[in-house]
Amino acid sequence: MPNLIVLLLKRQRKFLASNWLILFLLTLGLLSGWKCAQASTPDTAPPALKNLLTQIDTAASQGNVTKVMQFYSPNFTTGDGLTHANMQKALVGLWQRYPQLKYTTQLRSWKSEGNAIIAETVTNITGSPSANSNNLALNATITSRQRISGTQIVRQDILTERTQLSSGAKPPQININLPQQVRVGQQYNFDAIVTEPLGEDFILGAALEEPIQPEKYLSPTSVDLELLTTGGLFKVGKAPSTPGNQWLSAVILRGEGMTMVTQRLQVVK
Repeated sequence: MPNLIVLLLKRQRKFLASNWLILFLLTLGLLSGWKCAQASTPDTAPPALKNLLTQIDTAASQGNVTKVMQFYSPNFTTGDGLTHANMQKALVGLWQRYPQLKYTTQLRSWKSEGNAIIAETVTNITGSPSANSNNLALNATITSRQRISGTQIVRQDILTERTQLSSGAKPPQININLPQQVRVGQQYNFDAIVTEPLGEDFILGAALEEPIQPEKYLSPTSVDLELLTTGGLFKVGKAPSTPGNQWLSAVILRGEGMTMVTQRLQVVK
C-alpha cells in the first residue's frame, strides 16, 4: 500500500537546507615556508608539503579549530567573501554539529609564483550519523586552489564542490545532472533523478538555487517539500546577469529516508 506517512507530509514538511556546510568543508591544503622550484605534479612536491597536508587533515578531523586556524592569515579571504573571523565561527558551528568528520586531502598540483605557493587539492570529507546532526550522514568532495605566503594561506578559491547529506534506513539514491559552468544569462538544466524503483512509495522534493554569500554560511534555509509526480526533480534555470557562484540543491524524501545534494555552479562572462 502507499506510504501514508510520506503522503501526509505533502506541502507541510520543512527541511533546513544547511548550505552553510558546503564551503566550510574547506580543503585544508596548506604549505609551510620552504623554498621550492617550479613544479606541477604531486610526485615532485617536497616531502614537507605532503607531511603538512597530513597534519592539517589530522587537526581538522579532530575538530581542533585553534590549530587549524593558525595556518590561515589574519587577512585571509576567499572568492566567496569569507574572512578569517567568520570562517572560524562557522567551523566551530560545523564541528559542534558534526563532531566526527574525517578529512582526507590529496595534492593535485602545485607551483611557485614569486614568493607565494599555489596548490590545488581535492579533499574528501565524510561524517557518520550522530545525535548532534539529527542522524544525518555527510559526504563531500571539494576541489580548491590555495595561495600561500610564508606559512599561512592567504586566499582560497573553491573550484568544484559536491556535498551529500542523507538520513534514514534507505535514503534515495540520486543522480544529479548540472553543468559546472554556464555563461551569464544562459539557460541550463538541473535534474535530480532517483535511480532506484519507487514501488508504491510517494516521494517529496524541492530544488533550491542560491547565490553564494558569506551570510549563507551561518544561516540555514527553510525549504518547502512538495509531492513529486515523477521519479525526481527536473528544472530549467537561468544564470544571473552578473558573474558569480551559485549553490544548486536538490532534496528528495521518501518513506525510509532523505537525501540532499548540493553542487556549485560557476557563472562566467
